[in-house]
Amino acid sequence: MSLEIMAPLCPKAYWHTLSRNTMAEDWQLPRVGNSLEPLRLAVLISGSGSGMEALLRHQQQSDCLHTTNVVVSDRPDIAGLGKAESMGVTAIVVPLPEIENSENRRMVHEEEINQVLADYGVEAIILSGYMRILTPNFVKPWAGRLLNIHPSLLPNFPGAHAHRDAIAAKATKSGCTVHFVDSGMDSGPIIAQEEVEVLPSDDEESLGEKVKLKEHLLYPSVIDRLAAGDILSP
Repeated sequence: MSLEIMAPLCPKAYWHTLSRNTMAEDWQLPRVGNSLEPLRLAVLISGSGSGMEALLRHQQQSDCLHTTNVVVSDRPDIAGLGKAESMGVTAIVVPLPEIENSENRRMVHEEEINQVLADYGVEAIILSGYMRILTPNFVKPWAGRLLNIHPSLLPNFPGAHAHRDAIAAKATKSGCTVHFVDSGMDSGPIIAQEEVEVLPSDDEESLGEKVKLKEHLLYPSVIDRLAAGDILSP
């Protein structure tokens, strides 16, 4: 196991028929994993890594058809890096390069991430609390092999403040959604969802904790299905 900082260069799930409104992506699913050669994953994080930790524990405690080859963070000094290390998985920090032009900065940053993915033989990417919006240049070559989990019942409450928005809207239900990533904002084809009840007493923190419990079960189960070839292409 190692930590490297690169120099700037379940309960019942609701499974969905994938939407055909898929923009211009050329969807290509990963190969089917097997016990001798499991599907090789990268997990991208930006924070505590609780979802990543749940996935790694699932992989280590069951006969998975997938394995995590590398954890990548855009931020140093986050708790998720130490969790990955403690579980024997290489963790690499790819910080934003010091480039003034924001478009060039994003492009170079994503090129550096892609180099890490190539170095570790990654076949599918799992976004788990990764807080950067990926550009179409990054997404399109990975479309069908790039998953995200969002803390709401999409298409309701996309964006960075799903719990706040659900409470402000006086929603009685929320939950989490696993979806393929496309070039839009939380708009990719939905694979599966889990619901939670939103109580009048809930605040952002309490709702977030309820949703997180569902996330930690739903995401590994979806990845199991993806690695087994049980999810159809959008």
